[in-house]
Amino acid sequence: MSTNNYAPKDSSAWKTFTMASFAVATAMMAGGIYFLEASFSAKGFYAMAAIMLVHTSITITKTLRDAEEANRFINRIEDAKTEKLLMDINRGGEA
Repeated sequence: MSTNNYAPKDSSAWKTFTMASFAVATAMMAGGIYFLEASFSAKGFYAMAAIMLVHTSITITKTLRDAEEANRFINRIEDAKTEKLLMDINRGGEA
């Protein structure tokens, strides 16, 4: 049976870069909202919108990744069923 053990791994440098990028972007957004010349309620609205944007970005990324992993799992099951069927046909021809 063939195995498809492809599992992409991110390097620690890439993980550090993405975390630093997120931290910088968060700090820039927070600073921009804090120094914005607007009422407190407008600043609160922008802050809530920014938090919701980050939340939905994380959620959609997780949803897409989960769908990809489920598809990969279903494909592995289908491949295993096909290979088992071919092995059974092969054994039947030998008898």
